[in-house]
Amino acid sequence: MTDTAATRLARLQANTALLAQTLRGVEKEGLRVDLQGDLARTPHPAALGSALTNEHVTTDYSEALLELITGTHANVDTLLTELTDTHRFVYGELKDEVIWNQSMPAHLPPEADIPIAWYGTSNTGMLKHVYRRGLAERYGKTMQCIAGVHYNFSLPDAIWSLLDPQASSVQQSRSSGYIGLIRNFTRYSWLLMYLFGAAPALSRAFLRGDAHGLESLDADTLYLPYATSLRMSDLGYQNKAQSQLKPCYNDLNTFLARIYGAVTQPWPAYEALGTKREGEWIQLNTNVLQIENEYYSSIRPKRATGRCERPITALAERGVQYVEVRCLDIDPYEPAGLAADTARFVDAFLLYCTVSDSPYFTENGFCQRSADNFSVVVKEGRKPGLMLDRDCQSISLQQWGAELLDAIAPYAALYDQALGGDAYARALEAQRAKLANPDLTPSARLLAALRASKQSFHDYTLAQSRAHADALRAQPLAPEQAAVYARTASESIAEQQRLEASDTVDFDEYVAQYHAALKNPLPARDAG
Repeated sequence: MTDTAATRLARLQANTALLAQTLRGVEKEGLRVDLQGDLARTPHPAALGSALTNEHVTTDYSEALLELITGTHANVDTLLTELTDTHRFVYGELKDEVIWNQSMPAHLPPEADIPIAWYGTSNTGMLKHVYRRGLAERYGKTMQCIAGVHYNFSLPDAIWSLLDPQASSVQQSRSSGYIGLIRNFTRYSWLLMYLFGAAPALSRAFLRGDAHGLESLDADTLYLPYATSLRMSDLGYQNKAQSQLKPCYNDLNTFLARIYGAVTQPWPAYEALGTKREGEWIQLNTNVLQIENEYYSSIRPKRATGRCERPITALAERGVQYVEVRCLDIDPYEPAGLAADTARFVDAFLLYCTVSDSPYFTENGFCQRSADNFSVVVKEGRKPGLMLDRDCQSISLQQWGAELLDAIAPYAALYDQALGGDAYARALEAQRAKLANPDLTPSARLLAALRASKQSFHDYTLAQSRAHADALRAQPLAPEQAAVYARTASESIAEQQRLEASDTVDFDEYVAQYHAALKNPLPARDAG
């Protein structure tokens, strides 16, 4: 008998307790800015620990781009408690700075003056720093200052065995299941952008005089009237090298082979730059991608790696461990940048993507149509009468969205059964209201607030960010909690020093060893 989504859902409904073992975690980015909303030019605060080795507080691209990382949690409430507590710890040390609570950046200094994140002098730290130098050469520093929320999600192994009992191993069922989830995410993630996109505007200065198709809201603010997330658009972020990559996730091996090809294939424009300038490293190599994580996507299959282990190798040898959703904007209305309803809806959405039928993409077929749907929604998702392409048939965003919410509802109910209460059902109903009334979406609310306040995007966001900072500082951590964070920070500095003292080869040799550690995930005949 053919296994269907209905039969898989029935098996899950008979084993709802397993869903209580779902794990989720967050990596939330945010620029440090001064009290005028200009990018902070100060080093990463020493009291926050080492950006290289502190697992809770680090930096992303820029020295000023904080990344606050939670552990994994079995429920949304404890997840958001940790995320909020980490914000409180940071705010206890920031003094005359605040965290910019928007995905589109604050006012930035000249491109050359945006500080690239520094991780110390160890080979591990220098690898991270030089990789970011390469990003500056390839894409520019300005675009790297865009921030977001990354949502990590995993299901227990017992669920994968339940959903695919014919698989040869748990690793096989888990990896193929996550890849199937990703295919469906690619089909339906336009819905997340409509519901949670919160970046319809930006400061004019961000574009640095480049051509654009945006409209003027005021002297400082550019926007698109129906946009949901300019962050996720191709605005100013076009890269010919990456545009040739089309890993549409029909299976893990094909995906890994294509990424392997990208990290080993030279690219003429990068070859012209070289890897060094005046004796200083400026990029790790001259290939399409320096490393696997340079590939920009709205979702990634992930696997924890050991020191110096390449992500491709870890995925090929041990399979997918979890997925990382990368398309969520910072929620400007939440002090920690993420609402509980958003997290719960994403859980239900991802479970729906997991259990639903997920046919393979045809070459340049469904995958491209899905990309086109995503692109149109980020730029004009609230446009009245907007039509999308579903299986080569035109359908309104509202109709397709309503049908998806109906289909996701049983999965929200499963989480409520597993965890108790009705929080997931209420989170889903909140999204129905947005679908029925676009004015309730975060993107529409932001534009309405800008118009009502007569403030620029910059001034409005600064005021919000300062208000969130005040609220978090007004509820400092309990002394014992603060002591744990401080001890972790101190230990991370000691660990960075230990790494710096333990290096036995110079950086050139270390880079060579790092590249040599990259293994072809497939036999040569399958790697095309």
